[in-house]
Parts: sequence; structure tokens; C-alpha cells
Amino acid sequence: MLKKYVYMFSEGNADMKDLLGGKGANLAEMTRIGLPVPPGFTITTEACNLFYKTGEKLSEEVKKEIYTYLEKLEKKTGKFFGNKINPLLVSVRSGAKISMPGMMDTILNLGLNDETVLGLAEKTQNERFAYDSYRRFIQMFGDVVLKIKIYKFENLLEKMKKNNGFEEDTQLTAEHLKELVKQFKKIVKKEIGEDFPQDPKKQLLMAVEAVFSSWNNPRAIAYRKYNEIPNDIGTAVNIQSMVFGNMGNDCGTGVAFTRNPSTGEKKLFGEFLMNAQGEDVVAGIRTPKSIEQLKEISPKLYEQFVKITEILENHYRDMQDIEFTIERSKLYLLQTRTGKRTALAAIRIASDLVHEGLIQKEEALLRIDSKQLDQLLHPTFDTQALKQAKVLAKGLPASPGAASGKVYFSAEKATKVAKNGEKVILVRQETSPEDIEGMYAAQGILTARGGMTSHAAVVARGMGKCCVAGTSTIRVNEQKKEFIVAGKTYYEGEYISLDGSTGKVYLGKIPTVEPSISGYFQEIMQWADDIRRLKVRTNADNPKDAATAVKFGAEGIGLCRTEHMFFNEERIPAVRKMILSKTRQQREKYLAELLPMQKEDFKEIYIQMGERPVTIRLLDPPLHEFLPNQEQEIKTLAQSMEVSFDELKDTIESLKEFNPMLGHRGCRLAITYPEIAVMQTRAIIEAAIEISLEKGWKIKPEIMIPLVGSVKELQNVKKIIVDTIDEILQNKKIDLTYLVGTMIEVPRAALTADEIAKEADFFSFGTNDLTQMTYGFSRDDAGKFLREYEEKEILDQDPFSSIDQIGVGKLVELAVKLGRKEKSNLKIGICGEHGGDPTSIAFFHKVGLDYVSCSPYRVPIARLAAAQAKIINK
Repeated sequence: MLKKYVYMFSEGNADMKDLLGGKGANLAEMTRIGLPVPPGFTITTEACNLFYKTGEKLSEEVKKEIYTYLEKLEKKTGKFFGNKINPLLVSVRSGAKISMPGMMDTILNLGLNDETVLGLAEKTQNERFAYDSYRRFIQMFGDVVLKIKIYKFENLLEKMKKNNGFEEDTQLTAEHLKELVKQFKKIVKKEIGEDFPQDPKKQLLMAVEAVFSSWNNPRAIAYRKYNEIPNDIGTAVNIQSMVFGNMGNDCGTGVAFTRNPSTGEKKLFGEFLMNAQGEDVVAGIRTPKSIEQLKEISPKLYEQFVKITEILENHYRDMQDIEFTIERSKLYLLQTRTGKRTALAAIRIASDLVHEGLIQKEEALLRIDSKQLDQLLHPTFDTQALKQAKVLAKGLPASPGAASGKVYFSAEKATKVAKNGEKVILVRQETSPEDIEGMYAAQGILTARGGMTSHAAVVARGMGKCCVAGTSTIRVNEQKKEFIVAGKTYYEGEYISLDGSTGKVYLGKIPTVEPSISGYFQEIMQWADDIRRLKVRTNADNPKDAATAVKFGAEGIGLCRTEHMFFNEERIPAVRKMILSKTRQQREKYLAELLPMQKEDFKEIYIQMGERPVTIRLLDPPLHEFLPNQEQEIKTLAQSMEVSFDELKDTIESLKEFNPMLGHRGCRLAITYPEIAVMQTRAIIEAAIEISLEKGWKIKPEIMIPLVGSVKELQNVKKIIVDTIDEILQNKKIDLTYLVGTMIEVPRAALTADEIAKEADFFSFGTNDLTQMTYGFSRDDAGKFLREYEEKEILDQDPFSSIDQIGVGKLVELAVKLGRKEKSNLKIGICGEHGGDPTSIAFFHKVGLDYVSCSPYRVPIARLAAAQAKIINK
């Protein structure tokens, strides 16, 4: 049986997304349930993959099928492709399985040429409309298929309007548009050395190839990478008979969401333009009207549209993003898809749909992208500071949030300076898909043109970026790198602040306040907590971080890095003197100075955590990291230690290592300098005893030994810890429960985990070092080449961001099995950066870890991801 590469809309349904893409499957589904969809057919994702296998050319079998289905479409519409009297025109649109708004290419009005344009004018009795459609087609085809810079067409259009004193495209007459068509065709001839193609079938095949090719354009690749969409699923292409929103004042086009995509409010949200085509709305070329204003133009159409949106939302049981066209007062649906939304909206919509009885709690949790929660967990502008701030302008509140940064006018420059650590606000006349990397790099996006469904608004919401769009009082000059408001000029590099919730643009930087979890967010988090198995702890080294994490729902501390406490300005002199001491006696003298400070640190952390478990790691980094390297600092330290500058400098030099991350660090420090481990153990235990007595709490400290690779290392350091604790408890005549465990971060420790489990009360995977040592990549230097590895598909993703399940993950899984085989109740967690990554959390759930630990602001992400892992693995 021959493989089928093309399906009429009437042959498909919503379950065929893998084959027909999201757009094609939804067009088929809307056709199936009887909604007004212009007929058409879908060329499958399998045809796209075949296209790449055959050297980016359509195979003969796919071409043959396209022609067969074109004939079926002609019969269905009663119009004929390339016919001079009754021409069939089509749109050519991409549609991957997973929605990628604005990332790939679209062509409208395909089938027009010098002859069919006359037939269209005659049939519609509207010459202006026919030539408006033709000039649009040449422009889009020129841009997408022939790769001619779009500004070359736009400049001619703007010049034509300016020469005639027109503000809007709609003021151009048929004669103006005929002249534009001539000028556009001249551009094509000049740029490609050939006439604009007149054969509609040739146009169609070229357009399909161009849309397939757009699957691998830079912006689509960047979007897939950011959203973790596989590169090999391909896109489908939808060929749909044209309906026209630009035939006159009883025609129009628009985009609408069944609920507000910024807030989640259950209220129709959208925009439309009369006498326009779809691209006019999303490109922000003209200022659109809100969907409610359609009621004033045609109450009957508005009522029909509201009814259809209700049908679609109930059918798909989710908020829908709908594209529509009105042709001579008749409504047509061109697309429905699950609408992109902010994290705030995602949470409210998920909650509301449960309370409305449309979905269950488990499904609601799966509807929320756990990574997106990051949008809600960072500060907003301080209200008092806002009262003092100068408002420069007000635009549309296109994507909520608060952002301050330096103004940059190109995506390229924004990306470049952001890599150097600058906070950036990308300011554009209007964004286009080419700006995608600059939008990722920016803290916020400001546009002078465009509405709430413009490219900037939709993409920013999907990214969780603050966006103010359609700020018409701002005049942006991208060439001069400036914008003007009320006669005053602001230049590249100046600070501005955006409030995406109000649409206000402020001068300068504005301080922020911490977020809180309440309302819908709190409810969703409670549902997640009721379902998940994995506990969620935090990585916190000070009371402030500990308090923040508890506020966000942390159930303990999985990693307290004691070395961060040593860098305090008051302590670093004593730390340095201790390290540079020549004898144990000298070291113990300076450690005695540090003991009360370290004990106070732990007491404050215990107070914030209450009776929640706290895992404290003994000193880990190489000692040279604490030492001065500036000459003046060395001189000052030498004087205070009463040694010569040269002697101290020589000592500092002797402590430097060629490969410090594999050198004298971790448990090796405690083995060579046991007095350091004694001091830290004493601080941990005495602090626990004092807080237990003061508060009446049962503090159960967990002491973690880092970088163990052999059970004998663990035995050695554990003895130091246990002997110290026994002495303290004996002297104080008190009982205290405690645990002594280790980090599994050396591959040998994972391979010998059964031996190590005999001595350890718990394991905690330090996946940062485990990844570094398993790959042989230096964490500090890998950034120089990892991006190229990803671009060349040597790696799917950065293994330091999301765990390498095949390699590093195999070591984790093996260590869990070996450890639990030796000790069935062994507590096992993870405290590397992967503890806050949803994909990694799903893996840790599967292999049986007890908890994950992550930074405070990622705690809610981990709570939701842990619940999602439990639901998916039921």
C-alpha cells in the first residue's frame, strides 16, 4: 500500500497531531464538528521529514498527491487553480505538532498572476481588492520563497502612501496598487534575475518547499531550543482556500482568545481589523479594535463568534487562540489552538477549569508548564518607588511583570550585551520573528506599534517576558539608536523600566519587592503537594535564603554550603590565617576564632527552618580560593601574621594547584586538616543543641561529607565527626539525633555505592561535579564550547542544566540500587543544580530518590514538577 502524504481537512481529526500538526489536526476537527472552516488539505509532517531526506526537495510522489488533492479542493469550492474567470486562491501555512507562533512562514493569496488578478477583479467587481491581494502576495512570496528582504517592498509601499499624503494602506486606490504591483515585480526581477513566477502550480510547489525549509530557519531552531521541542518532528503544511478580509468594509480579520492570556480571566480577549488580511493584525501595521467593538459593527456576527468560542473551549476543554476572517459579513475560522498564556493565566485557567467541571486536578497540574512558574517568583516594582518614578509613556500591557534595563534597539546588540551581564530592554518599532534571540536575551520588550495579539505580545507571553506594546507616543528610530517622547530624545544605553501589567514605561531603574504565593497559585501548589511523592528541599547558605525557601514551600535544606559563610568580610582574615598557618596549633587558634561565628550562622538557619531537616556540607572548595592575590592584600595579611611578605607569598604560591577541582578539596581537606572538620562539627552540633533547648524543638542535623570516592575516605572523616559529637554530648550530658552522610559526586562513589552505604546514613547526589567528572568537562570552561556542541547536535542540551539521563543518569540509578540493596531505608536526595529542572526531576522520581533540593526561587517549580512526574508515571 502506498504511503499517504496528503489529507483533506474532512479526513482528519484532533488526535492526528503527530501527522497533521496542531493546526491541521484542529482544522480537521473543526470541520468534523461542523464549524465554518474554508476547505483545504494538509501535507503531513512525514512529507516534511522526507523533504529533508531527499536533499530539501519535494519527491515526485508528494508532488503527485498535492496535484490530486488540489483537484479535490477545486471540486469542493467550485473554483479552479490558475483559472482566468473563476480563480481558486489558497493560503500556505506551516503547522507543527507543537505550536510555534510566528516562527515559521505563511503565504496568502497564492495562485494570483497577471491573468488571474483580472479574473478576481471581474468576479468580485472590486479591482482595488484584487490588486491589493496581488501586491500582498508578491511581497509575501518575495520574502518567504525568493528570500528578498521585505523592507525593499515595504519602503515602496510607505513611499507610495507618503507621496499621496495617505496614513493608511486602505487609502490607496486600485491605480496606486497596480503601480505598486509593477514596482514589486521589478524588485523581484532585479533581485533574482528572473520574472515573478506566473504559473500557479509552480508557485504552490515553491511555497510548500519554502515552508518546509522554514522548519530549520534560525528563529524556529532558537524557539525549539528555548521550549525544548524536538528537532525531528517536522512541520505539516496546510493548503486552504482563501477567504478575504480585505474586500471592503463588510470584511475583516482578527485573533481572539477565549480567556485573557495575560490574567486568565474568563472573558473574551482579542482584536480585529476591518478591510484587512490576517497578517495586518499580528504585524501591528494598523492599530486594531478590541473584539468587543465587533458588537457595534455587527451584533449578529459578534453573537455568532461568541457562541463558536464557547463551543471550541468546551470541546477542547482549554483556553483557545482563534484566528478568523469575515468575508462579506460571513464568519470563517482559520485556526484554533491551545492558547499561549502567562504563568499567572495558566494557573488561574487551570484552577477555573477544575471548578467548572471541565477537567480533573491531575490534568490541571499537567496543563501548567512548571518552568513558567519562574515568571511569578521574582520581584515586582516597589509601589512606593513607583510613586516617585517618572512615567515616560503608556502602551498596552501585553505581558505582565516588571523589568529594568538599558535600552538597545536591535536583537543582535541586545543579545551581545546581555551575554556580558547587562540587563537589557529591547526597544523596537515592532518585533518580528527575526528578533527572537534578542527577545530571549532581554529583561523586557517595548514596541511602538502592535496590539495585544502582535508578535511581540504573543511571543513575550510565551517566554514569560515583560512586554509593553503599541506605545504610540514613542517615536522609535532604530537606525539612529534613539527614541523620542514628548520632544525629548533617549539614547541607547539609558535605563528605563517597564511594567507589563499596567503598560507604563518609566525613566531609570526602579527597586523591586519580593513576590508571594497566594490565591490561585496557593491552591495549585496545594494540589501538587497532595499528589507528589518527592520531597522538595532548598539549597540555602544563609537565613535570608532559608526564609525565602520556606515561604515558597521548602521542606528542609538539602545543601548548606559552609564555605559561603567564610567569605564574610569579618571572617576572611581569620580564614586566611588559618589556611596559611604552618602548624596544627596555629590553625586551631584561628579556627577557635571562627567557631562562634559559624555556630551563630547555623543557629539562625535552624531558627528559620524550625524542625525541618537541615543538611550541612563540610568545607568543600580548594583552600587557595580563600587566599588573596593582590600584592597590597598580601602585605596587609603578612603584617597581621607577623611574617615577611616574601614568605607569605611563597606559601600562597605553594597552595595553588594545576587542576584544583580535582585537587585538594572536599573530604581530602578533612583528612589532611581534621581540625577544620572538628570545628565545623562542633559548630553544627552545639548550635543544634542550643536551639533545641531554647525553642523546645527536635533539631536533627545532617552532616554531609563531600567528594568521597572511597569508603575508607568516608570512614576516616566520619570517625572525626562522630568522636567530636560523642565528646560534646558526653560533656553536655544530652542526647541528640543526627545523621552523617555523603555526597555522591565522584563516579567511583556511584560504582561502589554498596560499600559506601555501609557507612552512610544518607546519600545526596552532587550532580554538578558528577556531570563534570563523568563527561570530563570543566564546569568553569565548558561554556566556551557547549553551545557549539548543541548547534552541531553533538549534545541535545547542556548537561549541566538538565541531567544526562543516558550517562550520568545511569550512574545515579546504579548508586540508588546498590545503596538500597545494602541499606533498604537509605535516604537519598539530589542537591545539584538539576534539582530545580523539571525534566531532571521526572527522572529522579522514576529512579526512586526521596527528595530534590534546589535554589529557593525554584522550590515551587520543583513542587509542581514532582507532582507532574507522579501523575505521568502512574
